[in-house]
Amino acid sequence: MADDVLLKTDLKGLTLKGRGKVRDIYDLGDSLLIIATDRISAFDYIMPNGIPDKGKILNGLSLFWFDFTKDIIKNHIMTSDVSAYPRELEQYRNMLRGRSMIVTKAKPFAAECVVRGYLSGSGWKEYRETGRICGISIKPGFVESDKLPEPIFTPSTKAAAGHDENIDLKRFEEVVGKKYASSIIERTISIYRKAYEYAYTRGIIISDTKFEFGLTGKGELIIIDEMLTPDSSRFWSIADYRPGGPQKSFDKQFLRDWLESIHWNKKPPTPVLPDEIVKKTREKYLEAYVRITGRDLQ
Repeated sequence: MADDVLLKTDLKGLTLKGRGKVRDIYDLGDSLLIIATDRISAFDYIMPNGIPDKGKILNGLSLFWFDFTKDIIKNHIMTSDVSAYPRELEQYRNMLRGRSMIVTKAKPFAAECVVRGYLSGSGWKEYRETGRICGISIKPGFVESDKLPEPIFTPSTKAAAGHDENIDLKRFEEVVGKKYASSIIERTISIYRKAYEYAYTRGIIISDTKFEFGLTGKGELIIIDEMLTPDSSRFWSIADYRPGGPQKSFDKQFLRDWLESIHWNKKPPTPVLPDEIVKKTREKYLEAYVRITGRDLQ
């Protein structure tokens, strides 16, 4: 499987702006080239081997959702058509096809814009301990994975390394500024509602997700990064949904469960993933893509 995986890019003559857990970003002057690799991380560590087609799946889903929600807010997409890429990228077209996009430059806000429709993850943990999530009081009596009466905005800090930290709305306003806070919150909820309703018709529950927003050089608020992928969201199968505990999800849960089963101490070196775990993880990502977009990856 290793031959089918892109773990790292090295585009000669181009300026590498950053390398995240999944994406490599190159500076094209007035724009950025974002490449979704097949890297996969768990417990804040990148695994030594990746998941075939993961980058293409994430890229394709983001492109689908950016287009689906463009009536709510403008996004950073300029083009994902490799035939329209600048000449200096021509030699890399085969590698870039399906897993890249050229985007408008924007200054990102230093906050993750999280919206939750269900009680899960850190939100469930905080609710169980305090009865609140990011300062928002939630009535007692909910169980894990229960649907909330209304989606709630629960922002967090954007950590360069390690875990993000949940913050309340007052702190969020301080981070992004009063001028933009209410607009970001409104759009976050609107995008979630529209995407949730659509995904539900495809047999998927979007439990929660996170977005990133930024300002263009002209001061225009846009949405950036990725959108509604299994890396940034919890996707559950409607057919398997049972409140009262964790849910089966379309993401890297097979990987996390395997890492727990081998009692990895969550420190380097990271273990090599067995073919079976790679295969099952790819299947889950791919199923989410096919269900949502209604088309095959190729």
